[in-house]
Amino acid sequence: MMKWNILIPAGAAVCSLLAMSEMAQAADAPAAYQQHCASCHGEARLGGIGPALIPENLARLRKTEAEKVIREGRPATQMPAFGDKLAADEVKALVDYAYTPIKPMPAWGEKEITASRIVHEPGKLPDKPVFKADPLNLFVVVETGDHHVSILDGDKLEPIHRFPSRYALHGGPKFTPDGRYVFFASRDGWITKFDLWNLKVIAEVRAGINTRNAAVSGDGKWVAVANYLPHSLVILDADLKLKKILPVADKDGKTTSRVSAVYDASPRQSFVAALKDVKEVWEVSYNPKAPEIPAGMIHDFKYREGAFIDGFLNPQRSQLDDYLDDFYFTQNYDEVMGASRNDSKSAVSGQVVNLDARKKIADLELPGMPHLGSGISWKWKDAAGQERTVMATPNLNEGVVSIIDMASWQTIRQIRTRGPGFFMRSHENSRYAWIDSMMSREFKDTMQLIDKETLEIAAELKPAPGKTFAHVEFTRDGKYVLASLWEMDGALIIYDAQTLQEVKRLPMKKPVGKYNVWNKITKSEGTSH
Repeated sequence: MMKWNILIPAGAAVCSLLAMSEMAQAADAPAAYQQHCASCHGEARLGGIGPALIPENLARLRKTEAEKVIREGRPATQMPAFGDKLAADEVKALVDYAYTPIKPMPAWGEKEITASRIVHEPGKLPDKPVFKADPLNLFVVVETGDHHVSILDGDKLEPIHRFPSRYALHGGPKFTPDGRYVFFASRDGWITKFDLWNLKVIAEVRAGINTRNAAVSGDGKWVAVANYLPHSLVILDADLKLKKILPVADKDGKTTSRVSAVYDASPRQSFVAALKDVKEVWEVSYNPKAPEIPAGMIHDFKYREGAFIDGFLNPQRSQLDDYLDDFYFTQNYDEVMGASRNDSKSAVSGQVVNLDARKKIADLELPGMPHLGSGISWKWKDAAGQERTVMATPNLNEGVVSIIDMASWQTIRQIRTRGPGFFMRSHENSRYAWIDSMMSREFKDTMQLIDKETLEIAAELKPAPGKTFAHVEFTRDGKYVLASLWEMDGALIIYDAQTLQEVKRLPMKKPVGKYNVWNKITKSEGTSH
């Protein structure tokens, strides 16, 4: 038998070994994903507590920036740093894996949404509460520790009911205008309708695969669902039957987009949606008599020469110069104050968009990463005694609250706080605005109170050193404040709003949010909308 001596040049051997190493790293990326990422982003990369990690959702994030996020974490989110656990080549392999298309991409359209609908209570329920508490002073408390919702009597400050929720509720519950029904959205797309008077889940439907939030129309007839996956805005009726799916893309249909958030603008009889990947704001009217919307080239509006589409449940677009990731309505709902969060920028772009003119009308001076969606407003008198309406916004990566004059759009004060915060709340009957520092490692346990007259820090509360203390809500009359000890063995800590003395504690499993029915349906100036 002949023996063959095969000689491989040293350079080729090195290249071969490098190639084999790269192949091994690529092969290990799915395993690394399951170990480090799947618990938050879903086993199939389709989202969970965290967003879906697929190319369609990463268009605004360059790969080098994605690598930095994995190494260092992301401020103002639950994304931790993995730089001490993963080598540079492992990080790169994970990023390449996240940017690899999923084939076939799971569909979630009309057939899937309709088939998912569950009716728990098909019959008519009594039209009066089954309890003695004031139905307009109830609190809805979301406990993510064990995925439950508690209902509190706002007068006695005691629980009256508790029920299991869908996984990872997000975006805050939304109420019908009479306060009877509340709707919840979960990260994995489930919308739940709950009857507060009868304390029963009425119906559920899965409107998406990865969902941001839901909104309920001012007339209580419609529910809009903002999806990250698929890229859609879903319209349901109040019984959670599918009415319409709006695929979300730019005006040319070339770039699709996630929906950052959708909110109800009841005085306008419309939903307003911010888009994550397209520089537009959408307004979708739920008024059946809404005027038609021009589409494409219009030769003559008066004689209707051109293309028009129905104004009911179709998007009216406002073209912008920058993305709008987060926004706050002015009191008359004619404008939105918005900000863009962009990892490739050192500064945040703030802008005011007039929804009638459908264009930007002002820039905002906003440092760091403002959380406008948690902003509040109130009447304030300046040194000359002139009354102004001001808006205050917390900041997700700086210890600052920005105070903005809503007439001039100028920032009139930057109030330094203990650390970056997420939520801000007040009440018409309270002198104080409450701000947390929950995004700060050192001061996550500290709540600060801003005097709404002097615009100075007036007090600090630290009821449980070392534990996260965040998100407050007032009772209907503003007499008491409920604040969350945001831990698995947490609690609602109830304070007298005037004396700031602790009144009682109610044990809870990580009570991330609480929402007073009256404050929400009346659009109290002290709460987000």
